[in-house]
Amino acid sequence: MSFRVSVIPGDGVGPEVFFASKKILSKLVESYGLKIEFIEVEAGDAALAKYGEALPKQTLKIIDSSDMILKGPVGESAMDVVVRLRQMYDMYANIRPAKSLPGVQNKFGNVDVLIVRENTEDLYKGYEHELGEDVAVALKVISAKASMRIANVALEYAKRRRGKVTCVHKANVMRVTDGLFAKSCRSVLKGKVEYNEMYVDAAAANLVRDPNMFDVIVTTNMYGDILSDEASQIAGSLGLAPSSNIGDRKSLFEPVHGAAFDIAGKGVVNPTAFLLSIGMMLERMYELSKEPKYLEASQSLNKSIYQVYSEGKKITADVGGSAKLSEMIDEIYYKLT
Repeated sequence: MSFRVSVIPGDGVGPEVFFASKKILSKLVESYGLKIEFIEVEAGDAALAKYGEALPKQTLKIIDSSDMILKGPVGESAMDVVVRLRQMYDMYANIRPAKSLPGVQNKFGNVDVLIVRENTEDLYKGYEHELGEDVAVALKVISAKASMRIANVALEYAKRRRGKVTCVHKANVMRVTDGLFAKSCRSVLKGKVEYNEMYVDAAAANLVRDPNMFDVIVTTNMYGDILSDEASQIAGSLGLAPSSNIGDRKSLFEPVHGAAFDIAGKGVVNPTAFLLSIGMMLERMYELSKEPKYLEASQSLNKSIYQVYSEGKKITADVGGSAKLSEMIDEIYYKLT
Protein backbone atom coordinates (compact mmCIF):
# COMPACT_ATOMS: atom_id res chain seq x y z
CA MET A 1 0.00 0.00 0.00
CA SER A 2 1.28 3.47 -0.87
CA PHE A 3 0.68 6.77 0.90
CA ARG A 4 0.65 10.39 -0.22
CA VAL A 5 1.71 12.82 2.50
CA SER A 6 1.30 16.59 2.40
CA VAL A 7 4.09 18.24 4.39
CA ILE A 8 3.54 21.65 6.01
CA PRO A 9 7.00 22.82 7.17
CA GLY A 10 5.33 25.58 9.20
CA ASP A 11 6.78 28.71 10.77
CA GLY A 12 9.65 29.60 13.09
CA VAL A 13 11.74 26.49 13.77
CA GLY A 14 9.41 24.30 11.69
CA PRO A 15 11.16 24.56 8.30
CA GLU A 16 14.65 23.91 9.68
CA VAL A 17 13.46 20.85 11.63
CA PHE A 18 11.73 19.43 8.57
CA PHE A 19 14.61 20.06 6.19
CA ALA A 20 17.12 18.57 8.66
CA SER A 21 14.86 15.53 9.12
CA LYS A 22 14.61 14.80 5.40
CA LYS A 23 17.72 12.61 5.48
CA ILE A 24 16.14 10.42 8.17
CA LEU A 25 12.91 10.13 6.18
CA SER A 26 14.87 9.24 3.04
CA LYS A 27 16.84 6.53 4.83
CA LEU A 28 13.71 4.97 6.31
CA VAL A 29 11.96 4.97 2.93
CA GLU A 30 14.98 3.37 1.25
CA SER A 31 15.86 0.88 4.00
CA TYR A 32 12.34 -0.48 4.44
CA GLY A 33 11.00 -0.06 0.92
CA LEU A 34 8.26 2.29 2.06
CA LYS A 35 5.90 3.59 -0.60
CA ILE A 36 5.48 7.19 0.53
CA GLU A 37 5.25 10.31 -1.63
CA PHE A 38 5.98 13.56 0.24
CA ILE A 39 4.61 16.82 -1.19
CA GLU A 40 5.56 20.12 0.45
CA VAL A 41 2.79 22.70 0.77
CA GLU A 42 2.54 26.19 2.27
CA ALA A 43 0.43 27.04 5.33
CA GLY A 44 0.77 29.20 8.42
CA ASP A 45 1.93 32.74 9.13
CA ALA A 46 4.25 32.92 6.12
CA ALA A 47 1.48 31.72 3.79
CA LEU A 48 -0.90 34.28 5.31
CA ALA A 49 1.57 37.09 4.59
CA LYS A 50 2.19 35.81 1.06
CA TYR A 51 -1.30 34.83 -0.09
CA GLY A 52 -3.65 36.51 2.38
CA GLU A 53 -4.74 33.05 3.58
CA ALA A 54 -3.10 30.85 6.23
CA LEU A 55 -4.40 27.78 4.39
CA PRO A 56 -4.26 28.71 0.69
CA LYS A 57 -6.59 27.10 -1.85
CA GLN A 58 -3.72 25.44 -3.72
CA THR A 59 -2.55 23.86 -0.45
CA LEU A 60 -6.02 22.55 0.34
CA LYS A 61 -6.27 21.02 -3.11
CA ILE A 62 -3.11 18.97 -2.52
CA ILE A 63 -4.11 18.06 1.05
CA ASP A 64 -7.49 16.88 -0.19
CA SER A 65 -5.81 14.38 -2.50
CA SER A 66 -3.37 13.19 0.19
CA ASP A 67 -3.76 10.39 2.71
CA MET A 68 -1.98 12.14 5.58
CA ILE A 69 -0.50 15.45 6.68
CA LEU A 70 2.87 15.91 8.39
CA LYS A 71 3.00 19.37 9.95
CA GLY A 72 5.63 21.46 11.63
CA PRO A 73 4.59 24.11 14.18
CA VAL A 74 2.85 27.24 12.93
CA GLY A 75 2.63 30.63 14.62
CA GLU A 76 -0.35 32.90 15.27
CA SER A 77 -2.42 31.34 12.49
CA ALA A 78 -2.72 27.94 14.23
CA MET A 79 -6.50 28.30 14.59
CA ASP A 80 -6.79 28.86 10.83
CA VAL A 81 -4.56 25.92 9.98
CA VAL A 82 -4.61 22.95 12.33
CA VAL A 83 -7.98 23.55 14.01
CA ARG A 84 -9.57 24.11 10.62
CA LEU A 85 -8.01 20.94 9.21
CA ARG A 86 -9.13 18.88 12.21
CA GLN A 87 -12.73 19.95 11.74
CA MET A 88 -12.69 19.93 7.93
CA TYR A 89 -11.60 16.28 7.80
CA ASP A 90 -13.27 15.17 11.05
CA MET A 91 -9.95 14.15 12.63
CA TYR A 92 -11.74 13.37 15.85
CA ALA A 93 -9.03 11.73 17.97
CA ASN A 94 -6.04 13.73 19.19
CA ILE A 95 -3.51 11.28 20.63
CA ARG A 96 -0.83 12.84 22.85
CA PRO A 97 1.66 10.58 24.64
CA ALA A 98 3.60 12.02 27.59
CA LYS A 99 6.50 9.61 27.99
CA SER A 100 9.88 10.02 29.66
CA LEU A 101 13.03 9.74 27.57
CA PRO A 102 16.26 8.26 28.98
CA GLY A 103 18.49 10.81 30.68
CA VAL A 104 15.94 13.64 30.61
CA GLN A 105 15.50 14.88 34.15
CA ASN A 106 12.07 15.09 35.78
CA LYS A 107 10.82 14.77 39.35
CA PHE A 108 8.59 11.77 38.74
CA GLY A 109 10.73 8.95 37.36
CA ASN A 110 9.40 6.93 34.45
CA VAL A 111 6.29 8.81 33.27
CA ASP A 112 4.03 7.14 30.69
CA VAL A 113 0.60 8.74 30.25
CA LEU A 114 -1.53 8.79 27.11
CA ILE A 115 -4.09 11.56 26.63
CA VAL A 116 -6.92 10.80 24.21
CA ARG A 117 -8.61 14.09 23.42
CA GLU A 118 -11.87 14.64 21.57
CA ASN A 119 -10.75 16.87 18.72
CA THR A 120 -13.76 18.36 16.91
CA GLU A 121 -16.16 19.81 19.47
CA ASP A 122 -16.24 21.80 22.73
CA LEU A 123 -15.34 25.50 22.83
CA TYR A 124 -12.89 24.96 19.97
CA LYS A 125 -15.81 24.90 17.56
CA GLY A 126 -15.13 28.63 17.49
CA TYR A 127 -18.72 29.74 18.02
CA GLU A 128 -17.98 33.06 19.72
CA HIS A 129 -20.08 36.21 19.68
CA GLU A 130 -20.03 39.69 21.13
CA LEU A 131 -23.17 40.84 22.90
CA GLY A 132 -22.51 44.54 22.89
CA GLU A 133 -19.23 46.16 23.86
CA ASP A 134 -18.74 44.55 27.26
CA VAL A 135 -20.01 40.97 26.93
CA ALA A 136 -18.79 38.05 24.83
CA VAL A 137 -20.08 34.48 24.76
CA ALA A 138 -18.73 31.14 23.47
CA LEU A 139 -20.79 28.06 22.73
CA LYS A 140 -19.60 24.74 24.20
CA VAL A 141 -20.70 21.91 21.92
CA ILE A 142 -20.75 18.31 23.22
CA SER A 143 -22.56 15.45 21.47
CA ALA A 144 -23.13 11.85 22.54
CA LYS A 145 -21.89 10.63 19.15
CA ALA A 146 -18.50 12.34 19.38
CA SER A 147 -18.14 11.51 23.07
CA MET A 148 -18.82 7.81 22.58
CA ARG A 149 -16.55 7.76 19.55
CA ILE A 150 -13.57 9.12 21.51
CA ALA A 151 -14.35 6.80 24.42
CA ASN A 152 -14.03 3.86 22.03
CA VAL A 153 -10.65 5.15 20.87
CA ALA A 154 -9.53 5.36 24.50
CA LEU A 155 -10.75 1.81 25.05
CA GLU A 156 -8.65 0.47 22.19
CA TYR A 157 -5.51 2.22 23.44
CA ALA A 158 -6.11 1.03 27.01
CA LYS A 159 -6.29 -2.58 25.79
CA ARG A 160 -2.80 -2.17 24.30
CA ARG A 161 -1.45 -0.56 27.47
CA ARG A 162 -2.28 -1.16 31.15
CA GLY A 163 -6.05 -1.42 30.84
CA LYS A 164 -7.04 1.71 32.77
CA VAL A 165 -8.98 4.78 31.60
CA THR A 166 -9.67 7.97 33.53
CA CYS A 167 -12.49 10.11 32.15
CA VAL A 168 -11.78 13.77 32.93
CA HIS A 169 -14.62 16.31 32.97
CA LYS A 170 -16.25 19.03 35.09
CA ALA A 171 -19.78 17.67 35.32
CA ASN A 172 -20.27 19.03 38.84
CA VAL A 173 -20.41 22.52 37.28
CA MET A 174 -21.06 21.94 33.56
CA ARG A 175 -23.88 19.56 34.34
CA VAL A 176 -25.41 19.34 30.88
CA THR A 177 -22.40 19.42 28.53
CA ASP A 178 -19.75 17.70 30.62
CA GLY A 179 -22.50 15.59 32.11
CA LEU A 180 -23.27 14.23 28.65
CA PHE A 181 -19.58 13.56 28.00
CA ALA A 182 -19.21 11.66 31.28
CA LYS A 183 -22.39 9.67 30.70
CA SER A 184 -21.24 8.72 27.19
CA CYS A 185 -17.80 7.60 28.40
CA ARG A 186 -19.38 5.59 31.20
CA SER A 187 -21.62 3.75 28.73
CA VAL A 188 -18.65 2.72 26.58
CA LEU A 189 -15.93 2.07 29.15
CA LYS A 190 -17.44 0.93 32.42
CA GLY A 191 -16.98 -2.82 32.94
CA LYS A 192 -14.56 -3.15 30.00
CA VAL A 193 -11.45 -1.63 31.59
CA GLU A 194 -10.42 -0.34 34.99
CA TYR A 195 -12.46 2.86 34.82
CA ASN A 196 -12.67 5.97 36.96
CA GLU A 197 -13.67 9.62 36.61
CA MET A 198 -11.99 12.78 37.81
CA TYR A 199 -12.82 16.47 37.71
CA VAL A 200 -10.40 18.41 35.54
CA ASP A 201 -9.01 20.53 38.37
CA ALA A 202 -8.31 17.41 40.43
CA ALA A 203 -6.74 15.73 37.40
CA ALA A 204 -4.42 18.71 36.89
CA ALA A 205 -3.34 18.54 40.53
CA ASN A 206 -2.91 14.75 40.52
CA LEU A 207 -0.79 14.83 37.38
CA VAL A 208 1.69 16.98 39.30
CA ARG A 209 1.36 14.95 42.49
CA ASP A 210 1.66 11.46 40.96
CA PRO A 211 1.43 11.07 37.17
CA ASN A 212 1.88 7.31 37.54
CA MET A 213 -1.69 6.98 38.82
CA PHE A 214 -2.82 7.52 35.22
CA ASP A 215 -2.65 5.28 32.18
CA VAL A 216 -5.07 6.58 29.52
CA ILE A 217 -6.91 9.87 30.05
CA VAL A 218 -9.96 10.53 27.86
CA THR A 219 -11.33 14.05 27.89
CA THR A 220 -12.89 16.89 25.97
CA ASN A 221 -11.14 19.19 23.53
CA MET A 222 -10.09 22.12 25.71
CA TYR A 223 -9.29 20.11 28.84
CA GLY A 224 -7.23 17.75 26.71
CA ASP A 225 -5.28 20.62 25.18
CA ILE A 226 -4.32 21.96 28.61
CA LEU A 227 -3.69 18.65 30.37
CA SER A 228 -1.54 17.27 27.55
CA ASP A 229 0.82 20.25 27.75
CA GLU A 230 1.03 19.78 31.52
CA ALA A 231 1.68 16.05 31.19
CA SER A 232 4.38 16.58 28.56
CA GLN A 233 6.22 19.03 30.78
CA ILE A 234 5.98 16.61 33.71
CA ALA A 235 7.50 13.87 31.52
CA GLY A 236 10.47 16.08 30.70
CA SER A 237 9.70 18.86 28.25
CA LEU A 238 6.93 20.13 26.00
CA GLY A 239 9.58 20.18 23.28
CA LEU A 240 9.72 16.37 23.28
CA ALA A 241 6.00 15.74 22.79
CA PRO A 242 4.56 14.32 19.54
CA SER A 243 0.90 14.04 18.60
CA SER A 244 -1.46 12.57 16.05
CA ASN A 245 -4.86 13.72 14.86
CA ILE A 246 -6.72 10.65 13.62
CA GLY A 247 -9.75 10.56 11.37
CA ASP A 248 -11.37 7.85 9.27
CA ARG A 249 -10.53 9.69 6.06
CA LYS A 250 -7.31 11.54 6.88
CA SER A 251 -4.79 11.98 9.70
CA LEU A 252 -2.36 14.73 10.72
CA PHE A 253 0.88 14.38 12.69
CA GLU A 254 2.65 17.26 14.42
CA PRO A 255 4.86 18.20 17.38
CA VAL A 256 2.96 19.69 20.29
CA HIS A 257 5.40 22.59 20.75
CA GLY A 258 5.07 25.97 19.07
CA ALA A 259 7.08 27.79 16.42
CA ALA A 260 9.72 29.09 18.90
CA PHE A 261 10.53 32.19 16.86
CA ASP A 262 13.17 33.23 19.40
CA ILE A 263 15.50 30.38 18.39
CA ALA A 264 14.47 30.02 14.73
CA GLY A 265 17.38 29.89 12.32
CA LYS A 266 20.00 29.31 15.02
CA GLY A 267 20.28 25.57 14.43
CA VAL A 268 19.68 24.69 18.07
CA VAL A 269 16.08 23.43 18.05
CA ASN A 270 15.39 19.92 19.31
CA PRO A 271 13.96 17.70 16.52
CA THR A 272 12.65 14.98 18.87
CA ALA A 273 8.95 15.88 18.90
CA PHE A 274 8.84 16.12 15.11
CA LEU A 275 10.67 12.81 14.68
CA LEU A 276 8.44 11.03 17.21
CA SER A 277 5.45 12.41 15.28
CA ILE A 278 6.90 10.77 12.15
CA GLY A 279 7.05 7.55 14.16
CA MET A 280 3.35 7.89 14.99
CA MET A 281 2.61 8.52 11.30
CA LEU A 282 4.42 5.31 10.32
CA GLU A 283 2.44 3.39 12.96
CA ARG A 284 -0.78 4.72 11.44
CA MET A 285 0.39 3.58 8.01
CA TYR A 286 0.90 0.11 9.47
CA GLU A 287 -2.60 0.14 10.98
CA LEU A 288 -4.10 1.01 7.60
CA SER A 289 -1.93 -1.19 5.39
CA LYS A 290 -1.18 -4.10 7.75
CA GLU A 291 2.27 -4.15 6.11
CA PRO A 292 4.95 -4.83 8.78
CA LYS A 293 7.57 -2.65 7.06
CA TYR A 294 5.83 0.53 8.23
CA LEU A 295 5.80 -0.66 11.84
CA GLU A 296 9.43 -1.80 11.59
CA ALA A 297 10.45 1.63 10.27
CA SER A 298 8.63 3.32 13.15
CA GLN A 299 10.29 1.04 15.69
CA SER A 300 13.71 1.66 14.17
CA LEU A 301 13.24 5.42 14.38
CA ASN A 302 12.02 5.32 17.98
CA LYS A 303 14.83 2.96 18.99
CA SER A 304 17.44 5.28 17.45
CA ILE A 305 16.03 8.30 19.28
CA TYR A 306 16.06 6.40 22.60
CA GLN A 307 19.65 5.26 22.02
CA VAL A 308 20.79 8.83 21.42
CA TYR A 309 19.11 9.96 24.63
CA SER A 310 20.52 7.00 26.57
CA GLU A 311 24.05 7.94 25.53
CA GLY A 312 23.40 11.65 26.12
CA LYS A 313 26.33 12.81 23.98
CA LYS A 314 24.49 14.35 21.03
CA ILE A 315 21.39 15.98 22.47
CA THR A 316 20.41 19.64 22.29
CA ALA A 317 20.77 22.25 25.02
CA ASP A 318 17.11 22.21 26.09
CA VAL A 319 17.59 18.67 27.45
CA GLY A 320 21.00 19.22 28.98
CA GLY A 321 23.32 18.70 26.02
CA SER A 322 25.25 20.98 23.70
CA ALA A 323 24.63 19.47 20.25
CA LYS A 324 23.29 21.44 17.32
CA LEU A 325 20.20 20.35 15.42
CA SER A 326 22.32 18.91 12.59
CA GLU A 327 24.52 16.95 15.01
CA MET A 328 21.56 15.34 16.74
CA ILE A 329 19.94 14.49 13.40
CA ASP A 330 23.18 12.89 12.20
CA GLU A 331 23.49 10.81 15.37
CA ILE A 332 19.93 9.48 15.03
CA TYR A 333 20.52 8.86 11.31
CA TYR A 334 23.62 6.74 11.94
CA LYS A 335 21.79 4.59 14.51
CA LEU A 336 18.91 3.70 12.20
CA THR A 337 18.86 -0.01 11.41
